[in-house]
Amino acid sequence: MSKLPNKKTQFSEWYLEVINQAELVDQAPVRGCMVVRPYGNDIWEMIKGVLDKKIKDTGHRNALFPLLIPESFLKKEAAHIEGFAPELAVVTHAGGKLLAEPLVVRPTSETIIHYMFARWIKSWRDLPLKINQWASVVRWEMRPRPFLRTTEFFWQEGHTAHASREEAEQEVLLMLSHYKDLAENYLAIPVITGQKSEGEKFPGAEKTYTFEAFMPDAKALQMGTSHLLSQSFAHAFEMTYQDVQGKLQYPWLTSWGSTTRLVGAVVMVHGDDKGLIIPPRIAPVQVVIVPIYKTDEEKTAVLFQAQSIKDRLANTVRITIDTDEHKTPGNKFYHWELRGIPLRIEIGPRDLSNKQAVCADRLGTKETVLLSDLETVIPQKLDALHHALYARAEVVLNTQWIQKDTLQEIIDATESAIIQTGFCGSKECETVLKEYKLSIRCLLEQKKHSVCFKCTLPNTCDAVIARSY
Repeated sequence: MSKLPNKKTQFSEWYLEVINQAELVDQAPVRGCMVVRPYGNDIWEMIKGVLDKKIKDTGHRNALFPLLIPESFLKKEAAHIEGFAPELAVVTHAGGKLLAEPLVVRPTSETIIHYMFARWIKSWRDLPLKINQWASVVRWEMRPRPFLRTTEFFWQEGHTAHASREEAEQEVLLMLSHYKDLAENYLAIPVITGQKSEGEKFPGAEKTYTFEAFMPDAKALQMGTSHLLSQSFAHAFEMTYQDVQGKLQYPWLTSWGSTTRLVGAVVMVHGDDKGLIIPPRIAPVQVVIVPIYKTDEEKTAVLFQAQSIKDRLANTVRITIDTDEHKTPGNKFYHWELRGIPLRIEIGPRDLSNKQAVCADRLGTKETVLLSDLETVIPQKLDALHHALYARAEVVLNTQWIQKDTLQEIIDATESAIIQTGFCGSKECETVLKEYKLSIRCLLEQKKHSVCFKCTLPNTCDAVIARSY
């Protein structure tokens, strides 16, 4: 393993090297695609497990829909096809023949799912209909970066239908709150939630809500979105049902999703010059025991105690023992630090004599703990590490977040800052930001500014402006 680049001064290089050395991903033969290696997938599966439970606990059921979508389906909703057209991958030949109709490799599944909803929803009794899918999608990516932007990526996409607009909007905000909880209480990443501007909302949606994280380089990372689709897709797919009075109505639709981008966020927010730091609540391995010995006699006694510790803790934490005979204890420390394991237990002959072990967390804090206290102390240390990681990330966010009033002030500051400013809501004022590779990440309910950053008309809502991944 080579030394990692410095995170503070070589952030992009550091990110690519750490995910490579920690064996999270490898390059696929198709440009812009990635192979998620077992350890990377282990982390994604931990995140999936948390989110899948939230999805099921709120009454949604998982289903699977086709990868290929008739091109005509995407054309049914004008804003939708316009928004995705540059990113589409299209299949024109199959079985050695030209297809009668081209098939699009799904960039998202609204159209195929709404086609099916139109078949399934016939009565008010069929509502609400709440479906989720774990799948991969393809959006042809010009500037790929593993986990953050790839041509094919893995995600969940929820799709629901409701009898009223109010119920649909409640659904949108409910899922947004679950995403926020996932980010803050499992990934230990503080996020900003809010509504997307007109220029940034999902193609075909009436409203899009987002949860945005901000990386150490002050760039925004859209962690996921929740959309009020209103009734446009219902009309496009002739999705009608009989209400209680027997009248034909169109349902109100929502969709929401998050992706493997969450893994990239964890790497960038928490990692350091030693490698990954995985928040304990989503760490595939929370504790590693490193036995230390020199003689065969010491080895037998130390490994026996190591196994005893593992057996005692296995019901409450995800724990392993490093029994690799080809590595020194120092090499083992390096190996597990690179992979971001939250807590390490070191135990050797002297520890056995004193009925203790050394506990070291991934932030470098070491403490001697009595063996009899491990069941109590280890969960406490894991919980404390989660809160320490969150607090550390929150300090970075608060340091980056500043207030500015004018476009020139924003341009001068956004290389190293997240800007809150006034915004009139117009497309013209939003569009000018693209000239400077800036965008409105979300709109905020609270107002700290009186006029728009560009036109100086009265402020309708504050906006968060930043560069983004």
